[in-house]
Amino acid sequence: MSTDDDDTQRSLSAATEGFDYLFSNELQNARETFAAADSPFHQLGLGVCAFLEAALGMETSLLAEAQRCLSLSEAGSRKQLKAAKYAKPSTRFPPGTEWDLLNSDAIILLGLNHALSESYMGYLQCLYSLNTAHSRLYKTVYPNGLDAYPTPATSASGSRAPSMRSTAASDASSMLSVATTTAVPASMPATPTSTTPKRSGFFSRFTASASASPAVSRSSSLNVSETSFSSQTPVVEGSVDELILSGTAFGALFNLVFSLLPAKIRGVVGFLGFTSDRKLALQALAVSAAHTDVHGVFAGLALMTYHGVVLLLAGYQADEQHILQQYRAIVDKVSARYPNGSLWILNRAKILRMSYDTEGAIKVLQDGLKPDRPQTFAQADGLLIFELAWTLLSQRRYQEAAETFMAMTKVNSWSHGTYYFIAAGCYVSLKNNVKAAELFEAIPALLDKKKIGGKDLPTEVWIRKKLTFYREKQKRLTGSEADYVLCMKISPAEELGIFWNTHARIPRDVALAHIAELCALTPLPTIPSPLITSPESALSSATSATMSTDPPPDLDTPDELAIRALLLGILHRTAGEYDAARAFLADAFGRQAAVKVSTWVGSVTLFELAVLELREAQARTEGVPGLAAGEQREELSGAERRAMWERALKEAEGRLEKGLALSTQQVDLSSRLDSRIAMLRDEMVMKREMLAASA
Repeated sequence: MSTDDDDTQRSLSAATEGFDYLFSNELQNARETFAAADSPFHQLGLGVCAFLEAALGMETSLLAEAQRCLSLSEAGSRKQLKAAKYAKPSTRFPPGTEWDLLNSDAIILLGLNHALSESYMGYLQCLYSLNTAHSRLYKTVYPNGLDAYPTPATSASGSRAPSMRSTAASDASSMLSVATTTAVPASMPATPTSTTPKRSGFFSRFTASASASPAVSRSSSLNVSETSFSSQTPVVEGSVDELILSGTAFGALFNLVFSLLPAKIRGVVGFLGFTSDRKLALQALAVSAAHTDVHGVFAGLALMTYHGVVLLLAGYQADEQHILQQYRAIVDKVSARYPNGSLWILNRAKILRMSYDTEGAIKVLQDGLKPDRPQTFAQADGLLIFELAWTLLSQRRYQEAAETFMAMTKVNSWSHGTYYFIAAGCYVSLKNNVKAAELFEAIPALLDKKKIGGKDLPTEVWIRKKLTFYREKQKRLTGSEADYVLCMKISPAEELGIFWNTHARIPRDVALAHIAELCALTPLPTIPSPLITSPESALSSATSATMSTDPPPDLDTPDELAIRALLLGILHRTAGEYDAARAFLADAFGRQAAVKVSTWVGSVTLFELAVLELREAQARTEGVPGLAAGEQREELSGAERRAMWERALKEAEGRLEKGLALSTQQVDLSSRLDSRIAMLRDEMVMKREMLAASA
């Protein structure tokens, strides 16, 4: 090994120590380690530190520093790549492959940095550069695709019987369930086993065979026979070879982020041939996560984040236990190395919450925030606080939730107005109108502060409308806007929780408490439900309590009545009462035409109806996680189950089509609903594949 090769390995090893500090919450030590040398590896590390601070804490002031460091790393790696062009190979790959990879890493992070700062032109420029770089890398490092490479995820054998996966190698539904022991025998020819249809764009290299790929140009210095790397070939941990293998697969992160961007942005770049393929991106990230280098850790983090979002927001999962198995395997692998890292503590808590162990999740989060832990990574700790706040809110622990949301104002500079609004909503639920009013009054000034890109965040736009709505209601009722908190009868925190799907994974007793509270508001609901006190007794109670004052009804606008019906529909579905849930959701949608401010209700209600169709079919054929096993499961033949699912999937798709049509740019938080619809459709595709496999 030459002196230059030794220097490369030493720089990589030294920079890896910095990343070890970073993943263990020791941000200052990480920075000092990265600042100790000026290699492209170290410059990339400094850029990653700044980028993570900006991304995790929405600290937009740090985006410029991240841009500076990442640009230095990109330029440095490009210089090294040119210098290595005529060098002798020091790894199992062509000379300079490691610098080509590092250059791509910098481009990926620069692109994400541009996306975070809403500089989509910069994002597109990075996308164009990445298109060329990764085409070359994928053909070099994975000429036969990724299907035979191991991942850290467990197999799907523990899933319920209906969760069978297609055995085709190209079936994306099984891409992440390759066991860690899976490998191609050394004697097996390096030929693909799948019949993957041809795809456009560079990402097709993930599954294309060498023979199916275009001929490799001489300018890439590639000789397939020299660079083919068996999935069984041992790789030294911390080596440049591992960096190349893991990092090349990690390039899928850009594709995953691309697939989650607004549809209008994805459409703009179609001319590049860069097609969005989320399933292939997830497979590649899983291959990267099986490694021990920094790419493997970040790939694991990307997968954790994605699985957590799908479990929280999709509303329905085709195979929830399989997702949880994968999620848990990745978290266990990384947290064993970095037990003090906030990011891994966060995901352990999310798994518990998604597994309906909310109290366990709260304990993990609270333990993770104890003062005796190293806390030099404030933005990562902020994620623990944010998750804890929402989890406490989901349990109706309003005082603790309010205090925790207010604690967020001390750890990052993101929308303080949003934190104040949710905390104030918690005090509305506690009937502490004085404290609620104090917080509400402070919000307008907070919202007027400089925003990302100089404009209000979507949530802040929604908050402004809600405050105006209640001021106008109070003035209509009393002639003055003063004390407008008194006319708030549905907690604004619970209403905002609809967008975070807060009411989907709560215990039945918590759902019943919500239902009782909402049904006590006048006018009383007229839709029958076994979970609601009989109208006679409720009416008698309400009449005796209000006979002397005869005030106006609590809810006197179509907006409020629609929101109550929507919440009751969601809560009845969570409690397993599907007929009543459907009736309440239909009632909410029926009020859409009369709604003045909450124009989002119609599209969100259609989404929740789609989820209801799938959840009810699941309850009748398999049983629903979180409810008593077999509570509503029916004895059906295989053909009957498939027919029931086909009806449910067709009905759900119709709901989603209508919901998407209603969710225009003029509708509040429409992009969030668009993402939820995309995730739910992915799950529906998965379910259809599972049904086909079991036919």
